[in-house]
Amino acid sequence: MSKMLKKVNASNPKLWLLIGIGLAGAVVVVAETRRRRHRNLPKEDFGAFVERIELLPIPQPNQTQTLSALTFAIKDIFDVKGYVTGFGNPQWKKTHGEAGKTAIVITALLSDGATCVGKTVMDEFSFGISGENKFYGTPTNPQMPSSIPGGSSSGSAVAVAARLVDFAIGTDTTGCVRIPAAFCGILGFRPSHGVISTIGVLPNAQSLDTVGWFARDPSVLHRVGLVLLPLTSVELKRTRRIIFADDLFQLSKAPSQKTAYIIGKAIENLSGYQSLQHMNLCQYIASNVPSLKGFHEKLTQQQNGLSILKALTSVMFSLQGYEFKTNHEEWVKSVKPRLGRGVSERVNAAMNATHDNIKTLYKVRTEMRGAFQHLLKDDGILVIPTVADYPLKLNTEKGFSSEFHDRAFALSSIASISGCCQVAIPLGCHNDCCASISLISAHGVDKFLLNTVLDMYSTLQEQVSVAYALPLLDTNGSMETSELLKEKVSSISAFCLLGFLIKILL
Repeated sequence: MSKMLKKVNASNPKLWLLIGIGLAGAVVVVAETRRRRHRNLPKEDFGAFVERIELLPIPQPNQTQTLSALTFAIKDIFDVKGYVTGFGNPQWKKTHGEAGKTAIVITALLSDGATCVGKTVMDEFSFGISGENKFYGTPTNPQMPSSIPGGSSSGSAVAVAARLVDFAIGTDTTGCVRIPAAFCGILGFRPSHGVISTIGVLPNAQSLDTVGWFARDPSVLHRVGLVLLPLTSVELKRTRRIIFADDLFQLSKAPSQKTAYIIGKAIENLSGYQSLQHMNLCQYIASNVPSLKGFHEKLTQQQNGLSILKALTSVMFSLQGYEFKTNHEEWVKSVKPRLGRGVSERVNAAMNATHDNIKTLYKVRTEMRGAFQHLLKDDGILVIPTVADYPLKLNTEKGFSSEFHDRAFALSSIASISGCCQVAIPLGCHNDCCASISLISAHGVDKFLLNTVLDMYSTLQEQVSVAYALPLLDTNGSMETSELLKEKVSSISAFCLLGFLIKILL
C-alpha cells in the first residue's frame, strides 16, 4: 500500500495538493462548527441577571397571599432598599448611592407572598429595543439564541422565557415590555398610563413610563395584575367587541389571513363576543387626531398608514427626549458617561433638542387618548401585531437601522401615546420565529383586558395549532404554487446532504 502511495505521490503531486486542501477545508468547517456551538451555548442563567438578590415575602397575618410560592425578577430600574439601582449603566451605578426605600410595586408583590430573586439586565437608561447592553452583556433569547431578546426590559423577559422565575417586572416607555415579550414568545402587559405607581422607579419619560410585567401563564399574568392594579368595583360582565386593524397587519410580516382566522375562530367558540370587526386604524387616527397633521406633513405629503404612524413615533420620541433631558441633563453633562451604540445617539439627540413645540406634543397625546376612548369605550378590544418584524440576529448593524426601528416603534407608539393598556400574546411560531399579537383596550379598563386574556388564551392556542396545519397562505392570500414547493423541497434536500457530510467529519 505504501509503495502504491509513493508511486501516486511521485507521479501526481497535484492530486496530493488537492487532497490536502480538501482536508484543510474540512478541518476549518469542523472548527467553525464547534466554535459556533460553543458561542451559542446559553450563559449562566441565560445572562438575564445583573445581580442576584433575595427578597423574601413580607408576612401578612390573617391575609391570603395570592402570589405565595411564586418567584419574580425585577428590571434594574426599581429601587430596593440597601442596593444601588444601576439603570443599565455602570457609571450611573458608581455615581449614585444605595436606595433608602424599596419601590412601591416591589413592596406590594412581596406583601402578597412573592419572592424576588434578582435584578435583571436592561438597555441603558431604558433606551433601545434590542436588549443588547455593552457593559453587562446581552441576555440569551431562550427561543432563538442567535437573535436579540428585545428591550429595554430584556433580562426580565428572558428570565421568564427561560423558566428562571414565574413572572418578572419591567418598565414600558416606548415598547420596552411588549417588544421583548414578542421576541421571547411570552405574555407581556403594559398597563394604562398612570394607574400603577412609579414611585421608586427611575424615570425615563414620565408621560410615557409604565410598570409592566411578563409571565408564561395567563393566570399568573392575571394574578399579578390583581395585586398591582388599583381596587375597583366588581367587574361587570359585558359583551366584547373585537376589532381587527387590517392595515397594521399589512405592515407586519405575520400572516394576516391566518391571524384573522385564529381570532375569528376563537371568538366563535366563546360566549359574550361579537363577530370580528375590521377597520383601517391609520385612517381613524388621521381623522381624529388633528394636531398630528403638522408632524405628518413634515414627513410626507402621501396619506398612507406608515407615514401616519411615523408621525406618531416622532411625537413619542420628542416627548421622550424632552422629559429625559429634564430628568437627567445635569448628570449626563457632568459625568459624560460612556454609552453603547444606539443609546449614545438617543441620549445626544435628547440633550441637543430644543423642543419648541412641547405644547403640541402634549396636545397630540390628549387627542389620542380621547380618540381611543371613543373608539373602544369600555367593551372594545383592538387587535394589532405586537411587532412588524422578526427579531434580528445578534450584533447585526441592521439592528440600528432606521427601517427596523421605524416599523417597531410605529406599532408600539399607539399605546404609548394614547395611554391605553396593551397585552402581547404569543401565537406559536412562524418561519421558526415567535409570532405575537397584541390586544389593546381603553385607558383604565386593565382588568377587563386581563380577564379577556384569561378567557381567550387556551382557545387561541388551540386555534393556532389548527391554523398552522392548514395550507400556507402568502401575504396576498394566494396558495403557494406546486413549483415553488418543489423548489423548497429540493433546497431542503441539498442542505440535508451537506449537513450529513459535515456530520461525518465531526
